[in-house]
Amino acid sequence: MTRNLIPGVLAMAAIVVASNILVQFLFGQWLTWGAFTYPFAFLVTDLINRIYGAAAARRVVLVGFGVGLLCSFIGTQIVGDFGPLVTLRIAIASGTAFLTAQLLDIVIFDRLRNGAWWRAPMVSTLVGATVDTMIFFTIAFSTWLIWLEPANDIAWANEPLPLLGFGAELPLWVSLAVADWGVKLSLSVVALIPFRLIVQRLLPKSA
Repeated sequence: MTRNLIPGVLAMAAIVVASNILVQFLFGQWLTWGAFTYPFAFLVTDLINRIYGAAAARRVVLVGFGVGLLCSFIGTQIVGDFGPLVTLRIAIASGTAFLTAQLLDIVIFDRLRNGAWWRAPMVSTLVGATVDTMIFFTIAFSTWLIWLEPANDIAWANEPLPLLGFGAELPLWVSLAVADWGVKLSLSVVALIPFRLIVQRLLPKSA
């Protein structure tokens, strides 16, 4: 790990830790505060990819993955009102979603890096964020995967409710996923601003 990557590693670790903490606190009916910090992991990955290349970005992602595993382990040891703060399914979902989405983001970004400045970060983040949401919520709450942790009661997440309060009746976790996905997509657009400014500052000739 080169010294140049330390800021990226620290930023990724901070985002992962903050998101694991803030996911415990609700924001409205469909979101947690963690939904507003986690998407910036894609910004860190894209900046490292743009400045130092795909191999460096993968190293930063692997550090983030390791930090996430540590957070999940700590969460399994903390018992709240309804059991451990992090269940086995959530730990599997979180790790699988993060690693798959971030590595996919790196591949897409790398293939689009020579196009318009906004194309690589926008497309890679949109695809990565979509895959991240699908993997996490499906593994964590879908009844199709109940065999992963039979003792974990996910009945609350599968209660049929109108989608986001006004759509067709679907399991609650689908509304949670759609709301989370919407935040990720919105922040992917906002993140283009710091991406552009940082790249212009560090790589003025190629920005």
